[in-house]
Amino acid sequence: MTPTTAIDAERARRADALIARMKEARGYIYPEWELAARQDPEFVEAYNRIYELGLGEGRHVSAKVREFVAIALLAFRGSDKAGLVAHMKRAMRLGATREELFEVLETCLVPGGAPTFHRGLSALLDIGDK
Repeated sequence: MTPTTAIDAERARRADALIARMKEARGYIYPEWELAARQDPEFVEAYNRIYELGLGEGRHVSAKVREFVAIALLAFRGSDKAGLVAHMKRAMRLGATREELFEVLETCLVPGGAPTFHRGLSALLDIGDK
């Protein structure tokens, strides 16, 4: 094996392991992040650490509640529906109910406006009864 091939093989191994960890923790991985992980696993490992600290279990706030905050912010910022659906599904894997997700969206109505509420409802429709 040439040094370049060995380096490429190590990068591929590292990327595969990182992608698997991200899928396991989130239940999904966006294709864009998979591409980034394959291109520069070290960079995505740093991002993933920030993600884990921001959306994982906190000392005082659960990962489920942190997902609620993320859902509200994504709905407010006009996130694509797929992103909202992914975070709603993760919240449900963390124990959230559809009723809780609906109340999170209700909370968004006053500070975020009707478009925020509507975006969230549209995503909630897409998760069905999962």
